[in-house]
Amino acid sequence: MDSTLFIIGVIGNIISVLVFISPIKTFWRIVRSGSTEEFEPAPYVFTLLNALLWLYYGVTKPDGLLVATVNGFGAVMEAIYVVLFIVYAANHATRVKTTKLAAALDIGGFGVVFAATTFAINELDLRIMVIGMICACLNVLMYGSPLAAMKTVITTKSVEFMPFFLSFFLFLNGGIWATYAVLDRDIFLGIPNGIGFVLGTIQLIIYAIYMNSKASQSSKETAASPLLASNHQGEASSHV
Repeated sequence: MDSTLFIIGVIGNIISVLVFISPIKTFWRIVRSGSTEEFEPAPYVFTLLNALLWLYYGVTKPDGLLVATVNGFGAVMEAIYVVLFIVYAANHATRVKTTKLAAALDIGGFGVVFAATTFAINELDLRIMVIGMICACLNVLMYGSPLAAMKTVITTKSVEFMPFFLSFFLFLNGGIWATYAVLDRDIFLGIPNGIGFVLGTIQLIIYAIYMNSKASQSSKETAASPLLASNHQGEASSHV
């Protein structure tokens, strides 16, 4: 692997790790309170599936070590989040919902992709292409949450529901992995992370526009920290 590509990949790993550990504060709150309150399990379940698929892509692709390592870490972290969500579910219905969703997507969904590409596709290049397309499509679909966050900021004229550091890390994460993808000529990494970089840039611009608005100042006085908003936006971001 080219030294420049390796260095950029290592930087991307560090930034992605920061994104993966960003919900720790939220889960510390959940553990302390003994309840998931009004938090939704879907972002964690979908991000676990995302990490598993990118881990599989990194393991399958030659020289995909840096993609595999960071998503291996991400898969472990997201699995812990999902387990904690099940353990501390606010009620039985939430626990059942989370368990079914995780079983269907993280076990069933990933299992189908793994089995189909492993046993039905013998050619390595074709297998890499199919896995990469699935990963890229899932990442693009997951950007619906940041778009919703931007719409909320513009509507309310408050940045309460779009924390700065999450937007900043989306910007950095998308930019560094898009650069990595260009150097590695990997279109499947390039497309979703290019979109992530653009969305991160737009979010920072929107944040700069509304950060000093009256609504934003008012929200700072009435809310200690927007954990719920952080949960939804951060977990929908692309990590590779």
